[in-house]
Amino acid sequence: MANKRLKTIEVNPTLRKVVEDNNGYCPCAIWQNPDTKCMCREFREQTEPGECHCGRFLKVEVEDGK
Repeated sequence: MANKRLKTIEVNPTLRKVVEDNNGYCPCAIWQNPDTKCMCREFREQTEPGECHCGRFLKVEVEDGK
């Protein structure tokens, strides 16, 4: 049986400019601090498949080696 891992993909690249205009911080964040720098700490530490708050990134489960 193959091992699975999470892979991060950018699903909404149009938000890249919004993040740039926000000094690199998540556009959904109220506070600008190291935890809200895009990709935010909450999403980096997310251990389940799913989107980040703003919908720019998605974590998907993939088999090792793919």
